[in-house]
Amino acid sequence: MFVAWAHPLMKVHVAYSERMTGIMRRIDLRGEEPSNVQLRKVLPRAALDTAQASVKVAPLIERVKNEGAPALYDLAEQFDQVRPPRLRVPTEAIESALHELDPKIREALETSIAHNRAGHIQQLPKPAEVEIVPGGFVTQRWLPVSRVGLYVPGGLAVYPSSVVMNVVCAQVAGVSSIALASPPQKAHGGLPHPTILAACALLGIDEVWAIGGAQAIAAFAYGIEDGDDLLEAVDVVTGPGNIFVAAAKRLLQGTVGIDSEAGTTEIAILADETATPAFVAADLISQAEHDPAAASVLVTSSLALADEVEKLIPRQAQATQHTQRILTALAGPQSGIVLVDDIEAGIAVVNAYAAEHLEVHTANSRADAERVKNAGAIFVGPYTPVPLGDYMAGSNHVLPTGGTARFASGLNVTQYLRSQQVVEYSAPALAASSARLNVLAQAENLPAHGAAVLVREGKGSA
Repeated sequence: MFVAWAHPLMKVHVAYSERMTGIMRRIDLRGEEPSNVQLRKVLPRAALDTAQASVKVAPLIERVKNEGAPALYDLAEQFDQVRPPRLRVPTEAIESALHELDPKIREALETSIAHNRAGHIQQLPKPAEVEIVPGGFVTQRWLPVSRVGLYVPGGLAVYPSSVVMNVVCAQVAGVSSIALASPPQKAHGGLPHPTILAACALLGIDEVWAIGGAQAIAAFAYGIEDGDDLLEAVDVVTGPGNIFVAAAKRLLQGTVGIDSEAGTTEIAILADETATPAFVAADLISQAEHDPAAASVLVTSSLALADEVEKLIPRQAQATQHTQRILTALAGPQSGIVLVDDIEAGIAVVNAYAAEHLEVHTANSRADAERVKNAGAIFVGPYTPVPLGDYMAGSNHVLPTGGTARFASGLNVTQYLRSQQVVEYSAPALAASSARLNVLAQAENLPAHGAAVLVREGKGSA
């Protein structure tokens, strides 16, 4: 079925074909100069209603807050179809998972850990001291939070890479107390997936909880007691998850710090006629593999590239394990091909879209990437696919979704750090500033502020 639709705010015609092959719909912006507001209305985007999800999540949070561990066991039965024998994973189960881990997987995880540690160390801010006036110093220092809760999702895939991304980042920041939660798995007797546990063992994490979804975020925020096991409340919660995890973070922000509302994955690819169609098709498919609601968007100035990518997608998708999931995601309203007049217009589109992951496949990919302001992470050139960032690049794959990259950052060490200023003035340094300080105190009708300085000079009431 062919459909032409004109957006009420602009002359944008959307044409798409509904086919069993899952060919992506097209949005033709050629000849148009839409504003950012107009672009955000017409570009493909998953119809995720965090507010509606919050309505469902809020009672779960209250149950965990008020009932504690019993609620978590009940919710595991309801959502994970298994009642774990114990919420805290026994140490011997973690050690056993590492002992039984495939040596090739272990070696790959160890490489990923090393790369990510190197990539995150360079994020550490350095302390600094400045002399404001002679004898008057302000020092900027950075302190890690005391305790964090790291969430690793389950669902349609297994994510030991998310263990690496969360834990390495927190460890590099200097966090001393780390707890990790992942959903209990029916196939594994109510424990998290053994590869998740093995990754924890490699990183020295021995506090692991078999708790999934929004209820895990609530357990981190409020703490729980389960017999002799105590999950102490944390200062910060990080990690990816579905819309219900994102909603729980939104509801609990303020009770705990959060990284961002990272929801279902998305990729945008900015490409011109120099792009390799097979690379572009494979990369769109790679993110669609995550979830039927995953978003894959191609923004291109080349109609020939768009046509060739569409021809390749069914063939490449059929060669993968999760064909139907991929085709569902690519055919969904959250995915599409956006045609633009040139890369200049394409950069405007991707800045308005603010993708979680953005690949740049253009003749001047590095220069074009530098002009992109809004993206969780940018992957430059034909040999930097998003899966490299998922595992081995040394960057973090916990990134803002749903357009929040306009104001939010990917997970980095500063989200586990607090900035603290230390001020130290000598008597002469204070005296040099006292007169002007007193003027401002009087102007704000706060005379005691000025008096606190004047008394030190023998000019006030002692």
